[in-house]
Amino acid sequence: MTRPTAPLHYRIDASQQHAHLFQVTLTIAQPAAQQTVSLPVWIPGSYLVREFSKNLQLLEARQNGRRIPLQQLDKCQWQVASQAGQALELRYEVYAFDNSVRTAWLDPQRGFFNGTSLCLRVHGQEDQPHQLELLAPDTEGAAGWRAATALTPVKVNRRGFGLYQAADYDELVDHPVELGDFWQGEFQACGITHQWVVAGATASFDSARLLRDSQQICETVIRFWHPDIDQGSQPAPIQRYVFMLNAVDDSYGGLEHRASTALICGRRDLPRLGEARSSEGYTTLLGLISHEYFHTWNVKRLRPAELARYDYRQENYTELLWFFEGFTSYYDDLLLRRAGLLDDAGYLKLLNKTLNQVLQTPGREVQSVAQASYDAWVKYYRQDENTANATVSYYTKGSLVALALDLSLRQQGHHLDEAMRRVWQRCQGGPMSEADFATVLQELTGRSWGPELQAWVHSTRELPLKALFQHHGVAWHDDPAQLAQRLGLRVAEKNGNVQIKTVLRGGAAEKAGLAANDEWLGIEVGAQGWRLGKLDDLSFYAGSAKRVTALVSRDQRLLRLPLALPAASTTVRLSIAQAPQVAAWLQAPAASAPPSPPGMAAPEPVGRPATEAAAAKKPRQRPLKTGARLVKKASTPSK
Repeated sequence: MTRPTAPLHYRIDASQQHAHLFQVTLTIAQPAAQQTVSLPVWIPGSYLVREFSKNLQLLEARQNGRRIPLQQLDKCQWQVASQAGQALELRYEVYAFDNSVRTAWLDPQRGFFNGTSLCLRVHGQEDQPHQLELLAPDTEGAAGWRAATALTPVKVNRRGFGLYQAADYDELVDHPVELGDFWQGEFQACGITHQWVVAGATASFDSARLLRDSQQICETVIRFWHPDIDQGSQPAPIQRYVFMLNAVDDSYGGLEHRASTALICGRRDLPRLGEARSSEGYTTLLGLISHEYFHTWNVKRLRPAELARYDYRQENYTELLWFFEGFTSYYDDLLLRRAGLLDDAGYLKLLNKTLNQVLQTPGREVQSVAQASYDAWVKYYRQDENTANATVSYYTKGSLVALALDLSLRQQGHHLDEAMRRVWQRCQGGPMSEADFATVLQELTGRSWGPELQAWVHSTRELPLKALFQHHGVAWHDDPAQLAQRLGLRVAEKNGNVQIKTVLRGGAAEKAGLAANDEWLGIEVGAQGWRLGKLDDLSFYAGSAKRVTALVSRDQRLLRLPLALPAASTTVRLSIAQAPQVAAWLQAPAASAPPSPPGMAAPEPVGRPATEAAAAKKPRQRPLKTGARLVKKASTPSK
């Protein structure tokens, strides 16, 4: 163990793996009299109050070697009966059994934590230097464990255990930590060292391909924000970056941090040895990597003015998630295309999916994308059977707003890339407002974009995408919709049962009286009755009938509901009509942004252990151990 040398020192012990308990010791060198401490209720990037303090237990305080009283003030704050100026030690445990990207996990196979789950905030000393000490677990089976984090190392061993430092509390909790016998590899992108750690991979994992594809993504993103980086005039705001991927049976998501990201995916989504073509799952994973890496600039540094300083005690409201999440969602797949990891047709296929997701959501006519941003705390992360009718996603609708702006700007000889870089310059890679973005658009084109922002962001008007697509060589086709869309519902089919999950507003299913959680047993057509094993059976048995009787089970009651079968509806299909025009849109435009002002966006002082070898120019990796143990299945939403 290391003797504390910073004002605040956290010692993390991961030895209680079977109990899933992290043991934490916090030493405060100069506490205040009656010192207050608290644990955050949310983690930046995931806009929901999650009450992390529910997992904290056995909190005790000592001063001068003696135990002293403490009082809980509310759900996440404690006041310690401390004397000023004498070192104060707090000890406690945190239960860690949430196998997601946002909290903490510990078992004999793997450990992971975000600082917001483990590290008490010392009120009045948030801006003081913080130290984090990681102890190597002294348990059977943990001899091969290592630690990975983007925190600045002070004194660590070759396995990554030891002492790390942060300039303040915000920096401390913005660097997650991965523990275990993981695979790791490394590559350089624009002179910046990038590290990968992957937990839970199988022997079929093609690690070389993951490194190669990630390198292409990172170089494309860096040059998006800093087109003159090769000339040294636009330094990137990071010196080292860490990707942490937890491969499980079935899950998907990511959470951005200032110099790292925590990712989770299904093992079958990893690239596989001997497979040249990208699976749909791997393409989705690459899009997630691109998305979270783009956040290094767009939300971790350039961020809503309302989030300039996080309030960890409560919700932090902003109407700008359509910009920070939505625009990032527009660029994640577009930058895959520019990196050469998608072709034009592949990109349009992904865009087509997003477009139909929005157009098939009745909530887009109820809630603006700015309102969706503000309501994220109570709606987006608390979805239920009515979500599609009452809300719109600031991810998908926001990405279409970015698309509409980009295609509109291109009609005037500009593009959204320019606007993004100019916002970065204007706000010096820091807090921004919608007014900043509107000003940049006007400076770029010589006219106000207020009407477009009002219509596309602050109202529920439809976006003029059909005309914009046609102008850029993309054909818009209205194809026959699938049966579920025609009926206005969403179902789950399993073991010969049809379970209704959502009834969409204004559709035939709603008019018939079908409801979420109904089990759709069958239909009557005239004098005949038929059992439904899957939704498509409806068309088979109904034939040319215009009306049927739906037989459903609701709360163990059998209901007969008259259902009028609707006429054919349509879904959108995009295709390439003019390949040169499409290529002109999807290829990276020539950069025209001015260089960074002097002193702006200086790189963070993120160092590396002295024992680590100098970075190689080509990707290098550690061999995958075929005996790697697997983590338990997790099912968690993105962020």
